Amino acid sequence: MFGWPVSTVAAMRKRLTLGPILIAVLLAGLWLDQVIEGMPWPFDLPMLGFDGSAPAAVIVLPVMLLIGGLGGRELAIMLKAKGVHASRLTLAFAAVTGLLASTPLFANLSSKSDLPGDGSAGLASVAAAMVLVGIVHHARTRNSQGAMLSIGAVLFAFVYLGLTFGFLLRIRFEHSVWVLVWVLATVKSCDIFAYFTGKAIGKRKLILWLSPGKTWEGLVGGLIGSAVVGGLGLALLTQFSSFNPGGTAGMAAIAGAVVGAAMGLVGQLGDLMASMMKRDAGLKDSSSLLPGFGGVLDLVDSPILVAPLAYWTLAVWA
Repeated sequence: MFGWPVSTVAAMRKRLTLGPILIAVLLAGLWLDQVIEGMPWPFDLPMLGFDGSAPAAVIVLPVMLLIGGLGGRELAIMLKAKGVHASRLTLAFAAVTGLLASTPLFANLSSKSDLPGDGSAGLASVAAAMVLVGIVHHARTRNSQGAMLSIGAVLFAFVYLGLTFGFLLRIRFEHSVWVLVWVLATVKSCDIFAYFTGKAIGKRKLILWLSPGKTWEGLVGGLIGSAVVGGLGLALLTQFSSFNPGGTAGMAAIAGAVVGAAMGLVGQLGDLMASMMKRDAGLKDSSSLLPGFGGVLDLVDSPILVAPLAYWTLAVWA
């Protein structure tokens, strides 16, 4: 096939086998999340914003908590490879805590409790607590060497896999699930188009010292793919959903293409950032959990960095 090495063909077969399954499961879960929202809910917790009906992200929240926890474990493996005292359980806990702290549920709890302060004070308090977690975690070694790295690892998991990744949760809480589908499809389309374009016609290496497999041709193909999917997706949202950034479907398609290319570019930066961490740790993949893809971090490294950009773009449009 195009003269590709046997290893490349084998990896591609694994991706083509597992990829459609992951996409189908993702879409089914997101559809179910949208269906459940607003249905009668047995819990009535005004402090968290529950008013007797199911809130948004009933499916998305636990799935993202699982992804964050698994990502924290993979991050600990990479850090251990560099000699950092990192616990899989501690970093998974930090990531999950960051995700929960990024949700409107936490903001509701902070603002409606009897304690002084607001949501930002509550978030700062959680961040300070993560520093203490890092200190206690390293203190168990009874050795001061590497203390700053251990504490920094906990904070990195809290921010990177928690707060940053959590912007996707905020998008789901504030918009329909199909807006989140648009964001994810736009970002991952860049990864997909870049991979296949690079394998087919890629010749000029993008950053040889960091990611030898990436090419300029692949990057261009990826950005074109994300622009097309971003434009088409936003046009469909404008035409068939309650989300409308203003203007006609044609104008939305143009705006979506521009934003889609920007999200694709930032997503590639997120992928390169993850590559930098893995190469620093001497690892090819974050784990072998997903055959053909690597680990959880290999799958979500681009959406993580795109999440804040997508959130604020949608906030401006709304």
